[in-house]
Amino acid sequence: MSEPIFVDLSESKPTEIESLCMKCEENGVTRILLSKIPHFKEIIIMAFECPHCGFRNNELQSAGVVNERGHTISLAIQSKDDMNRQLVKSDYCSVKFEELDLEVPANNNRGLLTTVEGLVDNVIDDLSAGQPLRKATDEAVYNRIEEIIATLNGYKEGNAFVLKLDDPSGNSYVENKCLPNQDPQIKLRWYTRSPEQQAFLGLQTENQQTPAEQAAALALQRSGTASEMVNEKTGIPEVMSFPANCPSCNSPCATNMHIMEIPHFKEVVIMATNCEHCGYKSNEVKAGGPISDKGKRITLKITDMEDLSRDILKSETCGLSIPEIDLELTQGTLGGRFTTVEGLLRQVHTELRDRAPFIEGDSGTNSGKDRWARFLNNLTSVADGKMMPVTLVIDDPLSNSYLQNLYAPDPDPEMSIEDYERSWDVNEDLGLNDMKLENYEEDATTTNKKEEESETA
Repeated sequence: MSEPIFVDLSESKPTEIESLCMKCEENGVTRILLSKIPHFKEIIIMAFECPHCGFRNNELQSAGVVNERGHTISLAIQSKDDMNRQLVKSDYCSVKFEELDLEVPANNNRGLLTTVEGLVDNVIDDLSAGQPLRKATDEAVYNRIEEIIATLNGYKEGNAFVLKLDDPSGNSYVENKCLPNQDPQIKLRWYTRSPEQQAFLGLQTENQQTPAEQAAALALQRSGTASEMVNEKTGIPEVMSFPANCPSCNSPCATNMHIMEIPHFKEVVIMATNCEHCGYKSNEVKAGGPISDKGKRITLKITDMEDLSRDILKSETCGLSIPEIDLELTQGTLGGRFTTVEGLLRQVHTELRDRAPFIEGDSGTNSGKDRWARFLNNLTSVADGKMMPVTLVIDDPLSNSYLQNLYAPDPDPEMSIEDYERSWDVNEDLGLNDMKLENYEEDATTTNKKEEESETA
């Protein structure tokens, strides 16, 4: 069996090759490291050093598959200690300093594994590079950039500011100082990529298929494998299959989709992918039907092993918490899942363990490592049924999550369900404030008339 190309960071060794220095045009050394780190998948780290002129350069590139959605990370820097936060910035990620309205586009920067202070230093170096020429040609621009550089140097001394990372590939990361709890200084928002962002990443849009995928879809239709069983009421195939690429090895595989109705709940869509080449398996659940008028909060008191075997449907917009062990997951974590309470807790354990690359590495403190280990042990104890009773809270602003009632249709004495009104901020994050379902054709006509009048004027 051949050795894997990408190995763990602790076991990997760099490869050295002779390279030309672009500064003095002498030969230097480039070290290339192929490795894996949690959350960021496979990466390629390259570092160049010239022994003649002392020039150094480093770069990081992602070698893994991009996430299904992009994300934005907003980090509020409040003190000088926050400048030591480590971050992973992919080569598709843009960086913006909110107070300065200064943005570093993704195509003008490279992937980095650094700290917030290191990122600020890189921006200062880039801005300072052309200052002598600007002073001679355009002094006004020179003075304005000097003001920006002075403000950035003030950030390094501890002045407060907000740093925003926008990564359509979803492969950037900022260190969480409050693990296992949510960091109040970090705001993470996932979003669906636009066609322009899909093209920027080199991905095809949803309505574009390669010739191979079109041929595979046509073959499925002709052979009838895509609709072996058809629902008599709806006329929809019981299990629909369509071609896709494996997120792990990128080999062709099939994704199966099934529409089912959960008793005392609503209609859901279950999608499952099973790759025959590498053995990768995944499942995802999306709720069907209209958007609920109110949010829903489900509280379950876990008192015995039977409670861990309850079926649970966790939607993409659902948050989850267990106060007894300080577990709190924000909306969007884990995506949609249809499993049991025990299965969900074990998936949470795996996800949190893999998404904390810095706390267990050389940069983590002993107290932080001990606190993190105790938290993971407590989470495992709850999943094993050794720590009871505990309270499981499921909060879904769209009411698309479900927890099995063992006494249905009668009320469950261990479970309480609360409906609540969504706030304006929550509706804004979900994109509901901009949705208009009535008289939208009249508004569109009015808007077109105003545009025509302004062009005529």
